[in-house]
Amino acid sequence: MPTSHDRYPYSPITARPVYDWPGGRRLAVYVGLNLEWFSFGEGLGAELAPGGPQPDVLNYAWRDYGNRVGVFRLAELFRALNWPVSLLVNSAMYDHAPAAVAAFPNAEIVGHGRTNSERQGTMSENEERALIADATAAIVKHAGRTPKGWLGPWISQSPCTPDLLHEAGYTYMLDWCHDDQPVWMKTRSGRILAVPYPQELNDIPQIIGRKREGTDFADMIVDAYEVMRNECETRPLVMGIALHPYLVGWPHRFRHLARALDHIARKADDKVWLTTAGAIAAHTAALPEGTVP
Repeated sequence: MPTSHDRYPYSPITARPVYDWPGGRRLAVYVGLNLEWFSFGEGLGAELAPGGPQPDVLNYAWRDYGNRVGVFRLAELFRALNWPVSLLVNSAMYDHAPAAVAAFPNAEIVGHGRTNSERQGTMSENEERALIADATAAIVKHAGRTPKGWLGPWISQSPCTPDLLHEAGYTYMLDWCHDDQPVWMKTRSGRILAVPYPQELNDIPQIIGRKREGTDFADMIVDAYEVMRNECETRPLVMGIALHPYLVGWPHRFRHLARALDHIARKADDKVWLTTAGAIAAHTAALPEGTVP
């Protein structure tokens, strides 16, 4: 028999109770903007091109552009669109690039580990507990509020990550990309909500993994929106868009991202909720028991 994680049972989306987002809306759209810091000369990191021996200046400097330039281009766009943002923040950003985080003063802050140069899923339980505590403490210190949501660096989890997050006070996580609606997941001391986070509408898998460029990525965003806007008449849905400033903050990609987001903003009607991951989680948690699988 195949093994099971036993975190949630199988549930077809067509067999679930129907509910609304606030104001009778049916499609919740949010942006998860990843603000990430990478160690110089060591550790993990996305690559523009195959890297040479460390220090890999080509790829390090390419990623650093996002925190120095691209992120501010994106901040101006979201202000112009009046679009709320969920910031997925490596806590090292507060030490190395604090102005990048400060460019989004009204954003929701989501825990995203210490740095994307490491994976929490390879750590011991005590090491992982310490990572979560370190990242949380830095956000509380600098943002003045306790984060409720978490996305692991590289979407990496150990077998006990949901348990540790729940025990640390987190109420939702984004790592499990298995649904278009929020889903409750079991932990050893309660439950935690899985809010849909995109692996397809995500610039790393598309631009780095599949070698697509900004035009294709923007068209994917528009196409997904049109399909989900129609489908939400039948059931509530969540559409996430995952972005990284060192990818879509470059001018030639930014132009197309702006086109796609403007399309959504202009066509957002009384069925569409432009929101944050945290607002989705809070509304879901307040629904009557048994509404959400």
